[in-house]
This record gives sequence, C-alpha cells and structure tokens, in this order.
Amino acid sequence: MATLSSPSFQSLSYDSLPFPHRTTLSSPFLKFLIVPHPISRVKSTTSHFSVQAVVKFKGIVMREKCLAEMIEKKVLEATEVCQGNYALDECKVAWDEVKEVSQAKADLQRKMEKEDPLESFCIENPEADECRIYED
Repeated sequence: MATLSSPSFQSLSYDSLPFPHRTTLSSPFLKFLIVPHPISRVKSTTSHFSVQAVVKFKGIVMREKCLAEMIEKKVLEATEVCQGNYALDECKVAWDEVKEVSQAKADLQRKMEKEDPLESFCIENPEADECRIYED
C-alpha cells in the first residue's frame, strides 16, 4: 500500500517571474510537475511504504533553474574578475552579486515551503470555481 504523507504544495506569482516573456495561464493549477523534495524520506517495510513529494508548478521549476544558471554564471564572472586578487573592489562587487542571487534562490525556496498555492490563487481570482464557498 502506498501513501503520500505530508505533501507540501507551493505557488508562484507569475508576475514575479524573472523572465522577459512570461507564460500566462488561465489557471496556474493546470500545469504542474511532481518533483521529489530534497529532504524527502522513503520508508519501506514489508507492509508499509510511504513517499513524501512536493508538487511544483512548471513556472517554479523554470524559475529555480533560471536562478541556478544565474548563480553559475555569476560565479564564473566573479572568478574572471578577481583572477586571484580578492582585494579589488570589482571582485568584492562580483562576489556580492553571487551572494544576492544565491539569497534570491534561498528566499524562493523558503517562500514556496510556507505557502499554499490554492490560497494565493484564490486571492488573485476569488470568483474562480476552485475558490467558491458554498453554504448549506
């Protein structure tokens, strides 16, 4: 028997994407990927099996990939600028840029762990079918 325990759903505002061309969806819940959580634990016994997974939307995966690529690019640029002389002001600025992009990625991951995608979607689209509240 397989069970999914404690999934963490994550959301992203499409207006905050760092891409020049943003994808506009009628509902961000239409496209998503299930990506294993980096701290996921798979427990397996003869009678019990559970998997933890994080649901990540395509935009989140793209943004994380973009930030990872930016970090790699900034590290290469900083290495080229410094060329062994880390006392230069340009070198310090270059490594500050690496730190800022790394912090942006960490902030995104922290934000995604805390938010529920349905809540943020309903704040932006209160009249959507997914957000309607019916009283008996």
